[in-house]
Amino acid sequence: MSGFAEYREYDGLGIAELIRGRVVAAREVLEAAIGVAEAVNPHMNALSQKLYDLGFAAISRVDPSAPFAGVPFLLKDVSAMLKGARTTQGSRFFADAPPATSDTTLVERFKQAGVIIFGKTTTPELGLAPSTETSLTGATRNPWNLSLTAGGSSGGAAAAVAAGFAPLAHGSDGGGSIRIPASCCGLFGLKPTRARIPSGPLVGEGWGGLSVHHVLSRSVRDSAAMLDATEGPADGDPYQVQRPERPYLEEVSAPPGRLKIALQRRPLSGAAVAPECESALEDAGRLMESLGHSVDEAQPSGDWGELSHAMWVLVATNVSLSLKRRASELGRSVSADDVDRVTWSAAEFSSTLDVEAYPAALASLHRQGRRMAAFHKSYDLVMSPTLAKPPPPLGLLRTDNHDLEAYSREVVAFMPFTQLFNMTGQPSMTVPLYWSAANVPIGVMFSAPFGGEATLFRVAGQLEAARPWFHRVPSLPQ
Repeated sequence: MSGFAEYREYDGLGIAELIRGRVVAAREVLEAAIGVAEAVNPHMNALSQKLYDLGFAAISRVDPSAPFAGVPFLLKDVSAMLKGARTTQGSRFFADAPPATSDTTLVERFKQAGVIIFGKTTTPELGLAPSTETSLTGATRNPWNLSLTAGGSSGGAAAAVAAGFAPLAHGSDGGGSIRIPASCCGLFGLKPTRARIPSGPLVGEGWGGLSVHHVLSRSVRDSAAMLDATEGPADGDPYQVQRPERPYLEEVSAPPGRLKIALQRRPLSGAAVAPECESALEDAGRLMESLGHSVDEAQPSGDWGELSHAMWVLVATNVSLSLKRRASELGRSVSADDVDRVTWSAAEFSSTLDVEAYPAALASLHRQGRRMAAFHKSYDLVMSPTLAKPPPPLGLLRTDNHDLEAYSREVVAFMPFTQLFNMTGQPSMTVPLYWSAANVPIGVMFSAPFGGEATLFRVAGQLEAARPWFHRVPSLPQ
């Protein structure tokens, strides 16, 4: 496996198969991955840390029977603790944190799945923004158009996978942070059901249950196989979701049957949807009907003012707690100079809240979960644009943007669809079915009832077969 083109011909499971068959050695594959990263990353800024030595050292410890044995892999530089590496959280305030002395539960499971972790990917500060642009790492660029955002907060992961550093990479999603960058970069991205993936051992849940971890990938089967390898409760988890009846990898090739799908044209917020995103949705609706599904226009209900406030309460208070814990480690208080302006605004907002705000916010989101459960008695899936706009130019969504009003307007205009399914805990995926006239990816989002990943993987497999995207890749300097 000597070059970029050959390396990109395979997804993660395909690479593992080559290694098991001794067609290629794991070291050779990792050298190819590093070669791509070294050639392309200067143009894109997708890596926050190069952990090449850790990667080579891990090869000898991999179980050759593991599903992804020897496959190069990247961790998002938020929350995922890797023994021997720092986790910077995309922040100057955390950049000098000591290397982790142990792995988080999910990283342990990634390793058991056989992947070779050789770097960490860029992220906005504390995973807060839908674009990856911070004072610590600078701007991460979209491989389809280097002037545009790669999305966030798993923007480095998306850019790296789309550019061919690795066939799949870790991401997390607290408001759309897997689906947003996957849509921007032409990838498949699934946010699992709340509690499907363990968050331990340091925390029981992310952002009050809003955030969950998984991967961004070029193939559907890689996502399914990795969820098989990582899902399920760990000892001491505060709650858990019903386990799947059979492996998700089997669902990818299983027929979904005739589904009743709600086509949601507008977000609950009422934000405008760009023509390119409307066209992507219309196109996907026609495709679903051609595959035998029933597609009807229908709008979920909910008070967006109440819901968005509740979500910000959960996010801001958790961010504030993270900052205070880090300050305690440093033996001092945190100040506005330590973090980017958007992050500090979360801490400021948190300081205005009374003690009842947190349980009230949880109650609001749980009520919305029940509304959506009732809605799904009539519809198997909700289909909508992933984003309300194509990827915007870099600079609008920087976390060090001091114009908070302009930043907030852009957030509201850009990502009004994804957050609903973090609020309710439902599984939700973006599928790369459409490219604009400017050759920019525009994702379409499908969301299932709580615990319904199996249905999503069946539909994703059907769509991947009907309109393959794996070999549609950006042109990049080598």
